[in-house]
Amino acid sequence: MIGQLRGTLVARNPPQVLLDCHGVGYEVDVPMSTFYNLPALGEAVTLLTHFVVREDAQILFGFATASEREAFRQLIRISGVGPRTALSVLSGMSVADIAQAVTAQDAGRFTKVPGIGKKTAERLLLELKGKLGADLGVAGAVVASDAQADILQALQALGYSDKEAALALKALPGDVGVSEGIKLALKALAR
Repeated sequence: MIGQLRGTLVARNPPQVLLDCHGVGYEVDVPMSTFYNLPALGEAVTLLTHFVVREDAQILFGFATASEREAFRQLIRISGVGPRTALSVLSGMSVADIAQAVTAQDAGRFTKVPGIGKKTAERLLLELKGKLGADLGVAGAVVASDAQADILQALQALGYSDKEAALALKALPGDVGVSEGIKLALKALAR
């Protein structure tokens, strides 16, 4: 429903931030990786969001990158892992760390996150295998700029898999614009 917020950073109270978007203040919960990379108070900020509606609350979660938001969405699909637990995982581990742990099937890395025990860590590894492993690690490592993130999202929206989109993005020059990058990537994928 609410996919992105762009506004002025008004307050920082970990893990929550307050964004003023044209006179409307949005309380957004963010992982610590996003929190530490926020600009100073009064500066403009853009966050990708995930909106959770429960019987007793409506909560916005914000992320600096598309890969963080996708990892969050994959985590909350797992039985027994709610938004708060997913936020803890993303606060304790980067997306690349999660992808490496899933690829290596290393439960020990997950158990270092507060609130994640051995059984939950094993469930995470089992459920995320093939979804958040090497493919997401490739996609997360490739995206170096906002333009590349936009190109990656456009390719995924056109129906290409994460792996196909990441490989096409890898072949592009680093300074390519969004529209030109999409054209070049589509040409490469058409071969």
